Amino acid sequence: MNRLGQTNILNMKSTRYLVMLGAAVLMSACTSGEMADLEDYVNQIKAREKSAIEPLPEIKTVETFVFDPSDLRNPFVPTDINEETDEVAVQNGVRPDSVRPREELESYSLDTLRMVGTVTMSSSLWGLIQANDGTIHRVRNGNYIGQNHGKIVRILENQIELLEIIPDGPGSWRERQASVKLSEKNG
Repeated sequence: MNRLGQTNILNMKSTRYLVMLGAAVLMSACTSGEMADLEDYVNQIKAREKSAIEPLPEIKTVETFVFDPSDLRNPFVPTDINEETDEVAVQNGVRPDSVRPREELESYSLDTLRMVGTVTMSSSLWGLIQANDGTIHRVRNGNYIGQNHGKIVRILENQIELLEIIPDGPGSWRERQASVKLSEKNG
């Protein structure tokens, strides 16, 4: 190796040593002030009076329960509810028509519907029912309204009378008279 190469290696080593020495000096200058604050804080924490640690809460024992499903119905085996319903419904003959297509006003609860008037068309009286969304529907005898299979039986100037079919126990139904009266405040 020539002399110039040796000089470059020496210069690189000495430069490396100088950089490391400078970094050490800078780090010691930075940490001296910050470390004093940290040491003071640690000393304050150590000087505090020691407090007792709260005991763990007592774990309550739970009584064991043995589940015996032997006398229960298997939830994964379907039961034929229609047979039971048909037997009970035949007893009093009242039940809703499950194959009849549902009308639009059957999706509203009866207490959300208001009678807002009547109109005579082709010599028959039609009732005007306002739903809670503001839509006005025209109804006549035989239409269904409300969620309890309510069939309109008579329309008067001041009210619409209907006959509802409501559940009366498992698989049992009964009829109930209901009405929607003319609302005093329109709009």
